[in-house]
Amino acid sequence: MANFKLTLEYDGTAYSGWQRQAEHRTVQAEVERGIACMTRRPATVFGAGRTDAGVHALGQVAHFHADTGLAPEVFLKGLNSLLPPDIAVRTCAQVPETFHARFGARSKVYRYHILNREDRAAVGRQYAWFIHRPLDADAMQAAARVLVGRHDFKAFESAGSPRAHTVRTITTAGWDVDAAQRRLRFTVEADGFLRCMVRNIVGTLVAVGLGKMAPDAVAGILSSRDRRRAGATAPPQGLFLVRVDYGDAEGPGDAGPGTQD
Repeated sequence: MANFKLTLEYDGTAYSGWQRQAEHRTVQAEVERGIACMTRRPATVFGAGRTDAGVHALGQVAHFHADTGLAPEVFLKGLNSLLPPDIAVRTCAQVPETFHARFGARSKVYRYHILNREDRAAVGRQYAWFIHRPLDADAMQAAARVLVGRHDFKAFESAGSPRAHTVRTITTAGWDVDAAQRRLRFTVEADGFLRCMVRNIVGTLVAVGLGKMAPDAVAGILSSRDRRRAGATAPPQGLFLVRVDYGDAEGPGDAGPGTQD
């Protein structure tokens, strides 16, 4: 049995998330269908993370085992011919038997896009959260800095996915502002994320940007471990899984440079 590692890019607009579901269209199911078509055997694909419905990816990493003589480059070309146009395989490589896309991940990088202007967008609206009221980017940046470090992020976890513990380490969290285009981009890297953690963080930082809470309130929210004290969950369409890193052993599942993430 050979073990294959995939780096995937997808537009999550039409999907009920990554994880396979019986009555809904998902990214995992589409990829498994393509592999099964090529190998003529059922396939199970393991992803590095379970992106939610409507969330996109530029660098999702997955792996699957197959008893096949097909080379990685054959899978790359074959899957891209079989998958729908909103899912693409960026890379395919044969990796050691011990490689696991989820359990081997050292860190993940997510980015969230906001369009902040009075007039709504017609183009690109499925890739950003449109907010018409002005946002205080400096206040949002100050609040984001509070998140860096090892903390209990229970206050930013949505219900429905219990974890053994809710402590995570965020190494990067900050905003980039494109004043000319009226766009804000939040980048966060951590050793792991809770359910809807990034979207709940973004919703809280937007509340700071709108003047609904002070930047230093984030520290109190963290220590409270109370989801009710944090902001609303940001909508999914602005969120992208950009990259999954595995350290020196396998290298990053990197989508490479790009303007949308």
